[in-house]
Formats: sequence, C-alpha cells, structure tokens
Amino acid sequence: MSAHSSQVPLLETRDLQRAFGHGDHAVRAVERVSFSIQPGEIVAIVGESGSGKTTLARLLLRLLDSTGGRILLRGEDVTDLRRSNDLKAYWRKVQGVFQDPFAAFNQFYTNRRVLENALKLLNHGLPRQEHTQRIEAALREVGLDPADTLDKWPHQLSGGQVQRVMIARALVIGPELLIADEPTSMLDASLRVTVLNLLLALRKQHNMGIIFITHDLGQAYYVSDRILVMYQGELVEQGPVEKVFAMPKHEYTQRLLADVPRLRGA
Repeated sequence: MSAHSSQVPLLETRDLQRAFGHGDHAVRAVERVSFSIQPGEIVAIVGESGSGKTTLARLLLRLLDSTGGRILLRGEDVTDLRRSNDLKAYWRKVQGVFQDPFAAFNQFYTNRRVLENALKLLNHGLPRQEHTQRIEAALREVGLDPADTLDKWPHQLSGGQVQRVMIARALVIGPELLIADEPTSMLDASLRVTVLNLLLALRKQHNMGIIFITHDLGQAYYVSDRILVMYQGELVEQGPVEKVFAMPKHEYTQRLLADVPRLRGA
C-alpha cells in the first residue's frame, strides 16, 4: 500500500455534493462525500446501480459541476474551474476511462486520430516525431501493436482492444490520476482480467493513482488498496479492502457481501 496520511493527497473531496432539481423534489445523487487518494494508490468505489458512483466520477473529472463541497488536487482547490485553459490543465493531470469505450470514440476517426487529438491537451507543441513516439509507446504499454492498430477504425477492433486504446489515450497525456468508471463491465471475463492487470501495471510503472468504479466486489477486491462503499449517494463505509471485506460495519456493505457467495479475481 502506498498511501501515507502525512502526505498531501493527490486528490481529496470534502463534503462533495450534487443535487438534481430544486427544493423538496431535488434528487441528491452525491451527498457530502469525503475521501482522498494518494499517488500510487488504487481506490475502488463500489455500490449498486443508482448509488451515485458515476455522478461522483463526473464531478471528479469536472464534467459536472458540484452543488456543494470542494475538490482539491494536491491541495489546490479545483472545484470551480471554468476557464478552458484551467480545465485543460486539470485534464492533463486527471483523465478518465468509461464503461462504453465505443461511445467515447468518434466512429469516423481512426485510432491514430483519436490518440493525436488527445495530445492537444498538452500546452506545448511537440515535434511530430515525439507525437508518434508517445502514441506508439502508450499502445505498446497497453499490449497493442501500433502497426496493427493505428490506422484502424473502432469497429475493426474488439471491445477489449478499444478499451485499451482508451487507456492509451489517457496515457499519452501522462496523467497523475486515472478515473476508471466500470471499465470492464462490457467485456467478457478473460478480457476483464486483462484490463484489471493492466491497471495494476500502470500503478506500478507510473506511480499513478487510480479510482476504480465498479459494482463488482470481486474486481474491487482484486485490484484495490482501499474500498469506498456508496449507497443512495452517500459514502457509508471506507477502509483497507481486506478489513472492509473481513469486518464490514455498515448493513449495506454486509448485504452486498452476503450476495457474493465466493470472491473471485474477476
């Protein structure tokens, strides 16, 4: 485990909130969520559909504004970033991978164009040769052959390959934090293991913090250092994964674990 309480967290939320609607009819999708993650740590956020996991991910990626609370990146308040340049600077450090990799693609772009567009987030012009080197290195790191991948369209790849291209798209930027929202849910079992092992390798290789959002407790157990349990928008339990799984305190966590007859790696 790589988290140390004496360090300034890589990312921290304080009473983060998001409500949809107003007054008595407001739906509180995220309600006073507070947690932190350190560099090189994998934190899993688990909960059933509708628990607020994806809304939380969108808040952390600054794709959705909060209605209360704060988000801090290495101690700097980034909650209210609005200007394009400020958001681009944030996205150079915090990147996301989503549940449906095909939906994240422009279907009329080749993989090469998708990866080249990602490099536009960088605030300095890179020589063409370095563009190519970055892109090819990222593809190799996720287990894809650049020569066999770059000039294909998304529909010419399998779901697992497209998801790995999406991870490569994040890697070419060199983020400090990767937010992976249900990245394996549309893949078959063998490909899920491939993606989970890839996340573990990225943490080891880059000391990258990873927030892994999932409804699958087995995957959370396999990949994470700490686990956060969300229920109806609230964070009801958090702690080291071994401790939470061995001695769950909240009744919702207990119920989730009771529904899993045997924990498996993927």
